[in-house]
Amino acid sequence: MTRTILVPIDVSESDLTQRVVSHVESQAHIDDARVHFLTVVPSFPYYASLGLAQSGQLPSMDDLQREAISKLKEIAAQFQIPDDRKQTHIAEGSPKDKILELATTLSADLIILASHRPDMSTWLLGSNAAAVVRHAKCSVLVVR
Repeated sequence: MTRTILVPIDVSESDLTQRVVSHVESQAHIDDARVHFLTVVPSFPYYASLGLAQSGQLPSMDDLQREAISKLKEIAAQFQIPDDRKQTHIAEGSPKDKILELATTLSADLIILASHRPDMSTWLLGSNAAAVVRHAKCSVLVVR
């Protein structure tokens, strides 16, 4: 049986990525799992809600996506998983929505993602990890 594992990666958070490496590698070796790495580039309205639209000119979405997929491929190369069992994906929009959408599309058996320790803003606003755990149709491993 081949399992499908989805690994959402925030390309701007290298220390979070380092936390999941051993978990992904060990799970990938079970049943020769296929590992799908995903990065999500937030859409402009998301940037605007964070107040970043006021901070100057934003790069084009194509530029953001090119940079993000390039970084994601570099990150995926660090995982000790055969290349024929790794695939990278990029999406634009809400991270939690795109993670759940791709997990459904892939019929993922497991989602492995890193999460920050909760703080006051997480308790009030929720987090991507919490939303994925609540709504995923498969098992979710949250690494802290």
